[in-house]
Amino acid sequence: MSLLVLGIGDLGATKNRDDLVKTYALGSCVAIIMLDPKTRTVGMVHCALPEARINPAKAKERPGYFADTGIPMLLREMARHGCDPSGRGFIVKMAGGARVMDPNDTFNIGKRNHLAARKALWALGLGAVAEDVGGNFSRTVTVTVRNGEVMLSSPGRPNWKL
Repeated sequence: MSLLVLGIGDLGATKNRDDLVKTYALGSCVAIIMLDPKTRTVGMVHCALPEARINPAKAKERPGYFADTGIPMLLREMARHGCDPSGRGFIVKMAGGARVMDPNDTFNIGKRNHLAARKALWALGLGAVAEDVGGNFSRTVTVTVRNGEVMLSSPGRPNWKL
């Protein structure tokens, strides 16, 4: 078994049935998880900010850092693994978008990330079938490629399935 760990702004995909795909400590960031039932491929992107226009140079260097560029780039990565480049038939899930360092909702980064991800998915004709977003706690996401199970964990809470 190998572990594909995705940091902030990273994206990746695998169809190795023995792999786990994981990202740690989603606070205001959002993770978009895509599962292709046909090819048994799992992909994920860890987006820190909603829109690439905030920093076009960074978006060019790390498109996964932004929801509006990371999600289309994840589809391209999934296509490199033999998936339909349109994402048709994919199961999409989303987690994160919490309010962890902005108690007064001054910037609303978590909410803005969540909405930008939904907008980017919608523009591609996709939508999440399950979401665990918001709140005031961080989440770690682990996806088991073998069965497509998406597990969430957070300090002081029992693990739960998305």
